[in-house]
Amino acid sequence: MAVTLAEVAAACRVSISTVSRALSDPDKVNPQTRARIERIAQQLGYAPSRAARSLVSGRTDAIGLLVPDIANPFFPPIMKSVLSRARDKGYAVLLADSDEHAADESELARDLGRQADGLVIASPRTGETELAELAAQFPVVFVNREVAKAENVVIDETEGIREAVEHLVALGHRQICYLAGPRRSWSNQQRRTALARACTELGIELTELGPFEPQIQAGLRAADLAHSGGATAVIAYDDLIALGMMARLTERGMQAGREISVIGIDDSPMSAVAHPMLTSIHVPAAELGSAAVDLLLARLRSGESSAPARTVRLETRLVIRGSTGPAPVDRR
Repeated sequence: MAVTLAEVAAACRVSISTVSRALSDPDKVNPQTRARIERIAQQLGYAPSRAARSLVSGRTDAIGLLVPDIANPFFPPIMKSVLSRARDKGYAVLLADSDEHAADESELARDLGRQADGLVIASPRTGETELAELAAQFPVVFVNREVAKAENVVIDETEGIREAVEHLVALGHRQICYLAGPRRSWSNQQRRTALARACTELGIELTELGPFEPQIQAGLRAADLAHSGGATAVIAYDDLIALGMMARLTERGMQAGREISVIGIDDSPMSAVAHPMLTSIHVPAAELGSAAVDLLLARLRSGESSAPARTVRLETRLVIRGSTGPAPVDRR
């Protein structure tokens, strides 16, 4: 049976309120008394409940985490790192999934915000104005989305995408097709912008197909469109679309890296077990989650909602595998 606050108070021969202050607001208790209470509480095995701490401090010691789709392999590493970092800091995590429904994001975020001390919102599809309103209402860190005057942890797509284009150029490719992601995706806009810049600087023709949802099924559909368009190489919005395309090529008796080169983005675990293995742009998903928790807890500790908002930028890099190869001499 769990040891109660009253039992600790009886053992220490002080009031319950004194024990409560010593354990939840130690600066208000004499140091010698506090040390004795802490020692006896530890000896008895007392562990204050989260609910009790919440009543005393007004805090929940919980973080809300909202993601668009927990089944998308991009998000589990973020979720895992948020859980791990929060646990290390003494926080629980409340998880919600918007199921890629942008219209539900704001309501879900507000529900979480009423139950948690702060929020981490990953890859939101909601408009800028609504996100700014959320940031004004709750302590929030946005992941993989940059919101003005808010705390953000974002991916710098530039280096990884340029490496991908340079890799394809070195293999003789002169026409690249981008398989675009969701229309409302902020990261899709960043990726297409970085890709267009790299192709222009390197003199490569760029075409675009889509938008496509981040699903393998979308890649199956994109494969036929990309191949018929004459591109010798594609860069997909994410690994799921790229893997779907590779599966469709196999169905048609072709192989990625031979008839057409395929590059994904995320470097998800599935990219290393595909056949051939998928060349992909590595996104530091785990670092996104831990950096977001650190930013949020720093904001909560400071208690200064007017402090300048910070944005942490993490770099990407290309991981070369078997799905890219020399451009075919003649596709036709």
